Amino acid sequence: MKIAIASDHRGVKYKKEIINYLEEKNYMVIDCSKENTPTDDYPDFAFKVCKKVVEKESDIGILVCRTGIGMSIAANKVKGVRCAKINSIEDAILSRNDNGANIMTFNYTDSMADIKKYIDAFINAEVINDERHQRRVNKIMAYEENHYHG
Repeated sequence: MKIAIASDHRGVKYKKEIINYLEEKNYMVIDCSKENTPTDDYPDFAFKVCKKVVEKESDIGILVCRTGIGMSIAANKVKGVRCAKINSIEDAILSRNDNGANIMTFNYTDSMADIKKYIDAFINAEVINDERHQRRVNKIMAYEENHYHG
């Protein structure tokens, strides 16, 4: 599995720990924010990860910023992305099962032990396991294509 990852300047420490964790598990990691500065802008990094996921250069994406919210908002502007801000194992599983999320975001105030659990849950969760959930995601994708008439 290939995983694209990025952080803003505040999330660099966590991003590095996540990369080490994923590489220890033999995942291929693509770092989309190798250089951060105190004045960097999180949308730039979010869009780099989104591009990797949408163009199938990466299977999933991980974004880290102070709240996880800014990255999530930016990512969800990209056609084909379903980014979920994860705060629990249940969020990680349900975002994949029910919503087909392909990118997850975290804030850097969660413990690294918890983040590792969230990542494992997200990676191992079944993607959309019910017709009603697929129907709902199909509506989102139709809206992205300007074909939704609900």
